[in-house]
Amino acid sequence: QVQLVESGGGAVQTGGSLRLSCAVSGSDFVINVMRWYRQVPGKQRDLVALITADGITHYVDSVKGRFTISRDGAKNTAYLQMNSLKPDDTGVYYCNAERGGDWYQYWGQGTQVTVSS
Repeated sequence: QVQLVESGGGAVQTGGSLRLSCAVSGSDFVINVMRWYRQVPGKQRDLVALITADGITHYVDSVKGRFTISRDGAKNTAYLQMNSLKPDDTGVYYCNAERGGDWYQYWGQGTQVTVSS
């Protein structure tokens, strides 16, 4: 059974940093794209960053220059380094892994990030 386990969330003050991790276990397939999403209460889950199997990255404008997504293929793990955090970065961060071939997507359980002013 495929599982995505996120870790690294927490509470920080404005300007602080956190590093999120997403470990994928139980997969015997190629993971194509890995993504991080953020969700706040009452709103939809929004894409924050993604990284392809080839290492191509994409960020939403609000996090460019502050967040860095990376992945370790050997460990089936993705990371999100978040620097210069702002209160607007607060939310539950979800990891998403897309299976190569049929684009089926797996989700983690989410990790809370809270940035206080």
